[in-house]
Amino acid sequence: MTDFTGKRTPLALACALVLGGPLAATAHAQSGGVPATVVVSASGLGVASDDMVTPVTSLGGNELVRTRQSTLGETLSSMPGITSSHFGAGASRPIIRGMDGPRVKILSDGSEIQDASTISPDHAVAFEPVLAERIEVLRGPSALAYGGGAVGGVVNIIDRKVPTAMPQNGLEGSAEVRANSAAREKTGAFELTTGSGNVALHVEGVKRDADDYRVGKDWEGGRRVPGSYKETETGTVGLSWVGKDGYLGAAFTKERGQYGLPGHGFENEAGQIEAPVVDLDSERWDVRGEYRNPVAGIERVRLRASFTDYIHDEVEGSAVATTFKNKGHDGRLEFVHAPVKGWHGVFGLQTTRRDFSAIGAEAYVPPTLTKKHAAFLTEEYRLGNVRFEAAVRHEWQDVDVEVDKPDSHTRGTSLSLGAVWKFAPEYSLGTSLSHTHRLPTAEELFADGPHLATNTYEIGNPNLVKETSNNLDLTLRKFAGRTTFSLSAFHNRIGDYIYSQTRGQFEGLQLINYAQRDATFTGLEGEVAHNLSSVWKATVFGDYVRARFDEGPGSRDIPRTPAHRLGVKLEGDWGAWNGLAELVSRGKQDKIAEFETETGGYTTLNLSTHYSTRIGNLPAQLYVRLNNVTDRLAYSHTSFIKDYAPLTGRNLTAGLRVLF
Repeated sequence: MTDFTGKRTPLALACALVLGGPLAATAHAQSGGVPATVVVSASGLGVASDDMVTPVTSLGGNELVRTRQSTLGETLSSMPGITSSHFGAGASRPIIRGMDGPRVKILSDGSEIQDASTISPDHAVAFEPVLAERIEVLRGPSALAYGGGAVGGVVNIIDRKVPTAMPQNGLEGSAEVRANSAAREKTGAFELTTGSGNVALHVEGVKRDADDYRVGKDWEGGRRVPGSYKETETGTVGLSWVGKDGYLGAAFTKERGQYGLPGHGFENEAGQIEAPVVDLDSERWDVRGEYRNPVAGIERVRLRASFTDYIHDEVEGSAVATTFKNKGHDGRLEFVHAPVKGWHGVFGLQTTRRDFSAIGAEAYVPPTLTKKHAAFLTEEYRLGNVRFEAAVRHEWQDVDVEVDKPDSHTRGTSLSLGAVWKFAPEYSLGTSLSHTHRLPTAEELFADGPHLATNTYEIGNPNLVKETSNNLDLTLRKFAGRTTFSLSAFHNRIGDYIYSQTRGQFEGLQLINYAQRDATFTGLEGEVAHNLSSVWKATVFGDYVRARFDEGPGSRDIPRTPAHRLGVKLEGDWGAWNGLAELVSRGKQDKIAEFETETGGYTTLNLSTHYSTRIGNLPAQLYVRLNNVTDRLAYSHTSFIKDYAPLTGRNLTAGLRVLF
C-alpha cells in the first residue's frame, strides 16, 4: 500500500509486520462494558473511581466503541462537563468546564501528546480515537501531577501501543470496520499482540476516508460544509520485554493525514473559492516501563518518555502557505512509595522540551524553544471512611525566542488538598481545594501576525505573568443501589487570567492581543441513573458553566463559553442486545463577549443499538447509531467558525468489531 509519492504508508508498514509474524487462532475475552467502578490509571496510585476526590469520566469497552468519533473532542463531547472546540471534521479538542487549549492537557498513557493543537483550534490532536482502549478525564489533586496549567483537567488516553503483559495463547487482538452516512466515512482498523517467551509484539493500524459532511436541514450554505473532508492513516509497532516484576518496551507511531479548513478560502486558477488543506505528518516514539518492588520502601517505579517529530503544511492549491513544526520530548519518572505512618504516595520528576516554529504567510508565532522541568508529589491517607489526598508540583519554564524580544523565565508552585468521605454504605461526599499556577505559553507571549483560520490578527504580550487559580470543588455520589448519581459543583477564581482581547476589526480580521484580567468560572455537572427494572435504565444528565471577568470595561463575559445542556436517555439491555434512546437539549448562549454573536439552542434525538454475537468461534460486536434523527440544524458556540461549519446533521453510523 503506497500513497501518490510512492512511500510506504503507516498502515502498510503495520500490515507488513503483521503478515510477517506468527499467526494463531485463539479466542480473546473482553469485558462487555465499563464497570461502575474502574481503577483510574492516571491517578498514579491505582485509585478506584469511587474513591476519587473529584469527578472522573472513564469511557471504555462497548460504550467507547459506540460513541467514538473521528476526533477526540467529538468523542468526549457528550460527557457531562465536556464539550469540544469543533473546527469542522478535521480538528476538535476537548473543552472541560469552559476551559480549553493549554488549560486541558492531553496524554497518551501518562505521556504528553506533542502537536500543535494547543496553539489554534484548527490544528488536530495527533491521536486516533479508534485506537484508544479507554479514555480518562481527571480534575483536582490527581490532575495536578501532570501540570499546574491543567486548570480544566487532564485527558489520559489508555492505549495498547506498548504491551504490558504476555497475550494468552500467544495471540490476541481485534479488527473493525465502520461507516457513516453524513460524511460518507469509511474506516478500517486492527490491532493485535503476539509474543513468545518474555518478548511481546504489538501492531495496530487504522485508515479513515471521509468526504465533506452533511449538516442539518435549511442551512443557507447548502447541505454540506465545503472543505470539511478528512483522510488519515495511522500505524504503530511496539515491542516489550515482560517479566514477573514488570516490563520495559518501546513503540513507534506514524500518522499521516489531510483535512480541510472550512471557514475561509482562496481563489483557485478557475476563479473558484477553495478551502485550504492541512497536510499532517507525525512520527512519535514512546518508551514505557514499570518495575515492581525494586528496593525496600518503593512499591513501583514507572517510566514514561516520548519523542515527537510533528509537521503540518497548510496548503492553498499546489502551494504551501504555512508550515508548522514541533519537535518535542517528554520524560517522566514516578516512584510509588510504601505507606509511611499511614501516608501512601507517588513522587517524581518530569522534563519537557518543545522546539516550535512556523514558516510562511501565516507564521504568526516566531520560532521558540520551551523547556519545562517539574517535581511533583501526590499523597493519600485513609482514616476510617475518609480518604485524604494532597498534591504539590513545582515547575520551571524557560522560553527562548528567535526574535528581538526578551526570553521568558518563569516558575510556579501548585498545591491541592482534598478528601472523600463515605458517610453511608452507598454514598460519598468529596471536596477539594487547589491553588495552582499556569505559566504563559510561547504563543501568548510572542504571537505577532495574521491567523486566517480563526480570522484574527494576533499580538502576544511578553510581559504576561503566571495565572493564579483558586478552585473549590464539591462532589456528591451515590455509587451503588438501584439509583446512582454523581453531582458536582465548582467555583474557580483565576487571577491574571490570560485571554485574547479583541481590539477591533479590520478587513474581516479581528485584531486581538493577549491580555490579563481576573476571572471566575462557576458551574454544575452531573448525572442521575435509575434502574426501572432488570431490563430498563433511565438517566438524566446535564452541565452548566458561567465564565465572567471580575471587573473592567466592556463585556464581562468570556468568549466561547459553552451553553448549558440537559439530557435524558433510556437504555434497555436484553442479553446480547442493547438499545439506547437519548434526547439532548443545548441552551441558547446569549451571554457573549464583544464581537461575538448569540448562538441559538437546539434539541437532538439520538438512537443506537449494540448486538454481541459470534462469527465462527470469535466474539463479535455489531453496532448501529443514528444521531440527530430529526436532522436539526445546530451551531456550536465554542467554535471559531460556527456559522461556516454547523454541527453534523442526521448521521447513520454502523460498524462491526471482531475479537480474536
